[in-house]
Amino acid sequence: MTRVLVVDDSPQILATLRLNLRARDYDVRVAPDGGRALAGVAEWHPDLVILDLGLPDLDGIEVIRGLRGWTGIPIIVLSGRAGAKDKVDALDAGADDYVTKPFGVDELLARIRAITRRAPAGEAAPSVRLGDHTVDLSRRTVTAEDGRVTHLTPTEWGLIEILLRNPGKLITQRRLLAGVWGPAHVRESHYLRVYLASLRRKLESDPSRPRHLITEPGMGYRFEP
Repeated sequence: MTRVLVVDDSPQILATLRLNLRARDYDVRVAPDGGRALAGVAEWHPDLVILDLGLPDLDGIEVIRGLRGWTGIPIIVLSGRAGAKDKVDALDAGADDYVTKPFGVDELLARIRAITRRAPAGEAAPSVRLGDHTVDLSRRTVTAEDGRVTHLTPTEWGLIEILLRNPGKLITQRRLLAGVWGPAHVRESHYLRVYLASLRRKLESDPSRPRHLITEPGMGYRFEP
């Protein structure tokens, strides 16, 4: 049974999520502040944390940084802060996804499923299915169902490897730019638009309506299996 720790200072949200998650066979515990969230993760070792940013004792960003100092546990931020900077700050601190309040329970549940089914960081299978293509990350080959081989440039490989090794996870523009082009290029977001468009033309069945290489406007990109 998947264990989920919900951290929020709203008793109503805690009750709503506890009820909905338990109805779907999740093991749920709740924490009303950051201190008890950190203690709960250390003592209970949940599989996922759902975290509000506006906590009464610690800012949620500090909770994320505190957790990332010793654990890679998936973190979904659930916050009323809807600004792009808040989202990027949380993701850069180490959050795996960001959902804004008010939120739909069905959407949150879908995000939870996407996060919990992805392989642990660094342990992705060497071959990943992307639509009609099989991407072999070890051999660096892309093969369509009919046997045709698709060529990717070294830069395209750098991008696709980060995304495919983190299925369901939102990867910030800053992380992609730093990982592929280096820290000096973290503001060059137009690089990503150009290369992601090229990857979609090569790998998506309908590049204008991508199903697997998804843009999160103002934040980054995610690979949806």
